[in-house]
Amino acid sequence: MKPRMFAVAAALIGVSALALGAAEARPLKWASAGDALTIDPHGQNEGLTTTVNQQMYEGLTERDHAGKLHPLLASSWKVLPDDPTIWEFKLQEGVKFHDGSPFTADDVVFSYERAMQPTSDFKGYLTSVEKVSKVDDFTVRIKTKGPNPLLVNNTSAIRIMSKAWAEKNNATKAQDFKNKEENYAVRNANGTGPFILVSRESDVKTVMKRNDNYWAKAKVPLEITELTYVPIKQDATRIAALLSGEVDLVQDVPVQDIARLKSQPKVRVTTGPENRTIFFGMDVASKDLKGDNVEGKNPFADKRVRQAMNMALNRQAIQRVVMRGESIPTGIILPPFANGWTKELDAAPATDVAKAKALLAEAGYPNGFSVTLHCPNDRYINDEGICQAAVGMFGQIGVKVNLVSQSKSIHFNLIQKNPPETEFYLVGWGVPTFDSDYVFSYMYHSRTGSQGSWNATGYSDKEIDAQIQSLSKEIDIAKRDAAIAKIWAKVKDETIYLPIHHQTLSYGMNSTVDVPVDVQNQPKLKMVSFKGS
Repeated sequence: MKPRMFAVAAALIGVSALALGAAEARPLKWASAGDALTIDPHGQNEGLTTTVNQQMYEGLTERDHAGKLHPLLASSWKVLPDDPTIWEFKLQEGVKFHDGSPFTADDVVFSYERAMQPTSDFKGYLTSVEKVSKVDDFTVRIKTKGPNPLLVNNTSAIRIMSKAWAEKNNATKAQDFKNKEENYAVRNANGTGPFILVSRESDVKTVMKRNDNYWAKAKVPLEITELTYVPIKQDATRIAALLSGEVDLVQDVPVQDIARLKSQPKVRVTTGPENRTIFFGMDVASKDLKGDNVEGKNPFADKRVRQAMNMALNRQAIQRVVMRGESIPTGIILPPFANGWTKELDAAPATDVAKAKALLAEAGYPNGFSVTLHCPNDRYINDEGICQAAVGMFGQIGVKVNLVSQSKSIHFNLIQKNPPETEFYLVGWGVPTFDSDYVFSYMYHSRTGSQGSWNATGYSDKEIDAQIQSLSKEIDIAKRDAAIAKIWAKVKDETIYLPIHHQTLSYGMNSTVDVPVDVQNQPKLKMVSFKGS
């Protein structure tokens, strides 16, 4: 697979998949381990949250299940020939929000400005944007701080809200999730999407009904009359619900259940790679860690310690035992789909306990040290199991790990707090722009007002920051690729993160539906077509 997806021409054909023949419309219940963190479309840039929200809210563009970019609320786009810093988007006409109000350029300008607010978790997509302005009711221009040939790649992530609705309900400010702020948009929605929110009970269920006035209903099956999302944390309970017919679709089939489900005549399993990498992050900047047993020093600040821990990880054992073969070991926190990935960068260090112990001794820790590891237990495939396995591997080199597993709603808050409230943690990261800049901006750039919001490591390098910032302005693709390679060479050598694997997904469903694995793990349920009983 060639890891390159650049901006597409505006002439791309829109997503269209007309249902063939008569089909029975019916409700669908869908489950996975965790819940959406918020319904505010600009509150949390987290996978399941955006998956639930995209059923109700839409962007100017969208990606299909294979990751290809298509027009959505924008019908076409171009860079102005006389000014390479201005992108012009023509908008779909005749689109209405769920409350019946018309969609116009005012809503796009409002939504982009809202997504750029300090409290928004989507501001990292728009760091190159200088101004968003209305030309007329169905034309918007986005001016960037310098030429940005890849801006359109970021537009699928920014969902469009109704300006009038947000103003009426005092929801003009994006939710400040990390400080537990509430606003009307956290539990209520008014988008242009294929489903309309009926009710929202956090950690219980989210109920949506079909939008019979959906503007693009002629292009999609839209056969689900009522869509209910339910979080079911326990693997066994979730699979039992699928087998009993209590739910119709499970988005995260546990690896240990894949073979059993494939043998069931009334169950369908689809499998595919995800645009996501799982890895550990470490506080590399603090002078002293609070959660270790070393006084006055931070072991993670020494690159030799980080290298030792990287060598201690037996990724092949995690793949074989924990993931049952459903993962791809890696040495970089960038999936193969994204521009900048290479086979050489992806190579992980060989497991070498003896060499790792020697590096620890050289760094001044011949007897190792103890530290606390925070891990989610309801977000990634076998996330807690990965952490448990790693605890034993780190123990082999003398690093004694106290494991704290908890729900993602608590876990992610520790990472995003400023300063972070975790010193060692597991996280997974997808790349919705399919470009290395997204990883650099969120994970390696110094934590500033608009960039580095998920960089809880404290890593900060002014030269690297400048190189990252240059990527959004470089219009020469060859020069840009060379700059990306240079950044990766530097940050991989620094061993700021400990990559584990690229995640592979399996969806389980009753045999009346066929939902392919979405490369971003964000299934578009407007595309579901029932196959009959």
